[in-house]
Amino acid sequence: MVQYEVKVAGRVQGVGFRYFVLRKATELGIKGWVRNTTEGGVLVMAQGDAKDMETFFDYLQIGPPLARVISLRKNQMPQLEDFSDFRIKH
Repeated sequence: MVQYEVKVAGRVQGVGFRYFVLRKATELGIKGWVRNTTEGGVLVMAQGDAKDMETFFDYLQIGPPLARVISLRKNQMPQLEDFSDFRIKH
């Protein structure tokens, strides 16, 4: 099990990006959360199997049809808590 903080920049707000992240995380069994940032990006906190996480990152880089991801900054972190599901934070 690994945990990452992922900062996504680009056209990622108002295009269904958080719902896309929720759907892909759920499909892969990844736990954590996603939320918009005040800077216009999206922040993801995710826990899961290392192999599933790499697949998840590939999906994040592509995003939903209306999104345009400019950068994806991943930071592996110590696992400080266990998430029980994946959710959208507001």
